[in-house]
Amino acid sequence: MIDCLLVLLIFFMSITTASVLQIDKDIVLPVAPDAKKAEKAKVQEGAINVKWDPKTQKGVFSFEGATFDDTALLVERLKQRKETIEGYRLIIRGDSRLPAVEIQRTMSILANAGYSDLSFSALNQ
Repeated sequence: MIDCLLVLLIFFMSITTASVLQIDKDIVLPVAPDAKKAEKAKVQEGAINVKWDPKTQKGVFSFEGATFDDTALLVERLKQRKETIEGYRLIIRGDSRLPAVEIQRTMSILANAGYSDLSFSALNQ
């Protein structure tokens, strides 16, 4: 009996796809007291991390484990992801130290890549 259950468990684990958001642990999320936990997404989601670099006074973008200095390359990668996965949406994980201008720049980049369904990550504490 245990052998059958083990075989079934291995079978289901092998056919299940797990997607884990690539998050940057160095980002300090902003606090939004009215933030609500997102409902379970019915589509696949990705996270774009925007970290503040005090040396260059600019936001640094990372997506799927890669850091992008050239925003044109980031737009191309985002377009590819949107084309290959139907209904793909993004979560913006912006550092709390980011000026509003960098968030505007991020949203402009995402608009150029064709994204309109966005959400922001924040803490509610």
